[in-house]
Amino acid sequence: MGNTTTLTLGEAQISVLTDGASTFGPEMFPGTEAAHIDDVLKAGRETEIRTNFNANLIRTGGKVVLVDAGAGSLFGPACGHLPEALAERGVTPQQIDILYATHLHPDHVAGAVTKDGKAVFANAELVVQEADADFWRNEIPGAPQMLLDWQALARTVLRAYGDRLRLIEGESEIAPGLHALPLPGHTPGHAGYRLSSGGQQLVHVGDIVHAPHVQIPDPEIAIVFDIDPDTARAARKRLLDQLAGDGALITGGHLLAPAFYRVERNGRGYRLAKG
Repeated sequence: MGNTTTLTLGEAQISVLTDGASTFGPEMFPGTEAAHIDDVLKAGRETEIRTNFNANLIRTGGKVVLVDAGAGSLFGPACGHLPEALAERGVTPQQIDILYATHLHPDHVAGAVTKDGKAVFANAELVVQEADADFWRNEIPGAPQMLLDWQALARTVLRAYGDRLRLIEGESEIAPGLHALPLPGHTPGHAGYRLSSGGQQLVHVGDIVHAPHVQIPDPEIAIVFDIDPDTARAARKRLLDQLAGDGALITGGHLLAPAFYRVERNGRGYRLAKG
């Protein structure tokens, strides 16, 4: 099938689940000349700005955790394949104990609710950073219509899991061995995670990177979806530098293919190597 790949980390098990894939145009990277993006792509022997939409399935400490829920039907047939990926791992929506949303953007939570606003994961506790929930719950002055549409969906998701909503702050525990990794900027409460088990570690980089063959070679490049591009850029540069130094295994919301990687230094930027 090819929608998943699985890793054993100590006593934990992690699967990368692919909800779908797409491409971006250079206009999605404001402040960066299209010619520069083309140069970066050519250096990596790429012809398109590719992205994936990923979720993670984690078994740790007796809990079944789903990290993000995909785009659902929002983007047409290119996405919405999370149910197939879960089935490939032999898991039903009812078996998910915890749904951890790295943030409340549509491509991460639209798959968490039905078209009529009901919870897809009927037994799951929704865990999200309080800063992200607060941002989407409150008025956003001067917001364009797209952001207002995203806000409406975020509010629908928060309502759907309202009696099973757990708001966290900072590096709070999500499940045994699994802790949030705050990476603000993309959204105010955007976060990844750190999973530790058996003396080993996996880092989820969230959405610090949307186009791996563009933003990893040149982490200065911001994407239009960042609420605060400067803060998001700083988070990206800081984490990539740290990961290149410690060699930790990583996954992320938009890294290509169901796979695990390590970050390596490459000139003034970085590159990914298969983990």
